[in-house]
Amino acid sequence: MLVHPAIDPVALQLGPLAIHWYGLTYLAAFVLFVLLGRQRLKHEPFASLRDPAWTSRDVEDILFLGVLGVVAGGRIGYCVFYQPGYYLQHPLEVFAVWQGGMSFHGGLIGVLLAMVWFARSRGRPWLQVMDFVAPCVPTGLAAGRAGNFLNGELWGRVADPSLPWGMVFRGAGDLPRHPSQVYQFLLEGLLLFVLLWLYARKPRATGQVSAMFLLGYGVFRFVAEFFREPDAHLGLLSLGMSMGQWLCVPMILGGIALGWYSRPR
Repeated sequence: MLVHPAIDPVALQLGPLAIHWYGLTYLAAFVLFVLLGRQRLKHEPFASLRDPAWTSRDVEDILFLGVLGVVAGGRIGYCVFYQPGYYLQHPLEVFAVWQGGMSFHGGLIGVLLAMVWFARSRGRPWLQVMDFVAPCVPTGLAAGRAGNFLNGELWGRVADPSLPWGMVFRGAGDLPRHPSQVYQFLLEGLLLFVLLWLYARKPRATGQVSAMFLLGYGVFRFVAEFFREPDAHLGLLSLGMSMGQWLCVPMILGGIALGWYSRPR
């Protein structure tokens, strides 16, 4: 049985300025997106597209808009999906992002809307933009899960004591738990990145890469949720599924539908 190390959430203190590990993981996610985005510019069909051509400026603009979409959508999604009653009674606390509470699925909706604006402003098909972005996202998700593990948050369900990597987390009692942050790091982060990157390197009809992202993330997150502790104020919902799993269902169905719609004819 392992014990989660007592890691100071502050990585570096410079006078009154505190740099947190979680902030560094976000910085790593942004840097990885820019590096991978520039590599995507060399891949087809983006390397050959003209009028307008794809440039490094597009990658930077997508990152800026994507960050806005993640923050706004992630926060609103958390308030709507996970604690709607509370935030209806305390609407001003929706803006208190420093208190924590972000939803990936809400952030995804925010990014989708941000990319609609980007696509229209650049005169590009929206699905073409999403196909460009999709393979560059999983490494950022992996960085975020690394931050969750360093902070000792979003831990897993109670594990069999014989599980070699079962881990005791501070604030979660004395029983070993699944390090579900690591599972998500490996599944939604690294594995999804490898599969999407390889899939996107071959010629695909517009929308196929986006469909693979929706399907892949939805399935991997659905599986990981079996090992992740449900939100205390929600518990398990209908059919014994967590809120995260229920939110993955439309992702999976949407991925299947988009894959069928965008299939080569």
